[in-house]
Amino acid sequence: MKITRKELAGMVDHTNLKAYATKEDFQQLCEEAKAYGFKSVAINSYPVAMCRKMLENSSVLCGAAIGFPLGQTTIAVKAAEVEDAIGNGCQEFDYVCNIGKVKEHDYAYLRKEMECLVGIARKHGVCCKVIFETCYLEEDEIIELAKIAKEVEPDFVKTSTGFGSAGATIAHVRLMKQYAGDKVQVKAAGGIRDLKTALAMIEAGATRLGTSSGIKICDELAEK
Repeated sequence: MKITRKELAGMVDHTNLKAYATKEDFQQLCEEAKAYGFKSVAINSYPVAMCRKMLENSSVLCGAAIGFPLGQTTIAVKAAEVEDAIGNGCQEFDYVCNIGKVKEHDYAYLRKEMECLVGIARKHGVCCKVIFETCYLEEDEIIELAKIAKEVEPDFVKTSTGFGSAGATIAHVRLMKQYAGDKVQVKAAGGIRDLKTALAMIEAGATRLGTSSGIKICDELAEK
């Protein structure tokens, strides 16, 4: 497929979600994101205020991971974390759905959770991405969750945290895109470490890539 380095960089959420990341690490992350023209920095909620300041006067968005990486907090706690992150300057958030509830097929709960967090996003004018953690789900569970997303309309559905037993797959990206509908985009994340994989995810329907290998991927394209 034909894509420019600038176009590819504009699809990358430049990621550092490590527990031991320091201020210096976040400074480097933000400087790299600005230099390469990445879409956003994907970080946990604590460093949001710091990174937003580091990204001043740039086009790079500041993200926040919510309920990360297990999704095992209540709706109220996730809502409070979202409000806090937005108050600190986040412009996008990626929340982990309650994976246990997916396995229980408690889709009424998952709809309630999604409606609550998407509602907060709409109120504040920020982007909401719903993480499915597809490595733990059966195909029918992914389909049902995507169908809820089609009705609730978060901005994105996302494959993975990168902390699960596996990351994004082509099949899961296609499945999510098929059932989430045209108004909901797909973010592929987890295990995207080279240009070949990145391009395959985009061809499958992903319009955003979560990766800590964005520099390597973009440099690989520039060398072609």
